[in-house]
Amino acid sequence: MKKNIFLYIYKEFTDKIQNNELSPGTKLPSENELTEAYNTSRETVRKALQLLSENGYIHKIKGKGSFVLDIGRMNFPITGLVSFKEMSERIGRPSQTLVYKTELIDTPAEISKQLQQIEENSIWEVIRVREIEGDRVILDKDYFLPSVVPFLDATIAAGSIYEYLEQVLHLKISYAKKVISVEELTEEDAQLIDLHNYSHVVVVRNYVYLEDTTLFQYTESRHRLDKFQFVDFARRTQGKEY
Repeated sequence: MKKNIFLYIYKEFTDKIQNNELSPGTKLPSENELTEAYNTSRETVRKALQLLSENGYIHKIKGKGSFVLDIGRMNFPITGLVSFKEMSERIGRPSQTLVYKTELIDTPAEISKQLQQIEENSIWEVIRVREIEGDRVILDKDYFLPSVVPFLDATIAAGSIYEYLEQVLHLKISYAKKVISVEELTEEDAQLIDLHNYSHVVVVRNYVYLEDTTLFQYTESRHRLDKFQFVDFARRTQGKEY
């Protein structure tokens, strides 16, 4: 246990949390107690706790300590533009993308309306399922303007489309508007998501804009109810009336 002690501590606590030996809300021993228990430095303990925090196992509260999080649900950020590849790297759980369709199609009327599309008669449609720990829990349906994204294929879709857009096409993706709702499942949901008897899904509709304000992507991301919690950070500004 001499080498990489912080990883040993990290592994011990992740195992206990995943095996429900430490339930959500449980307070971990203090840094001093862990330092003594593992016969190591406080810096090493802090490094292990930071890794637990970054990977969503604990929440550190200044002056109070570290508390176990509910890992049954994964944090999905409301603000910010995060790809599934980036999110899966953060949560540290086995995951993969299953590509069902990457095709240039005639633009459906509903998608044309969502993208405020006037001149273009075709659209890239990408349908992917996100599998986490063996469960298919997200159905992503993406639509891209071909005037902005001239080419896509299944290989690109299986990796990170945003990585391709930014690093290969050199697009500057700037911001998005998100609309979140709970809706009854569709036949497509039932076929492609492991629903486990749930009758509804959480739907996140993303409208994504380039730096020049071009609306070039519309996404409908359909999530199984029990797997995600949608999180945001809000700061109160004093002196304003609402």
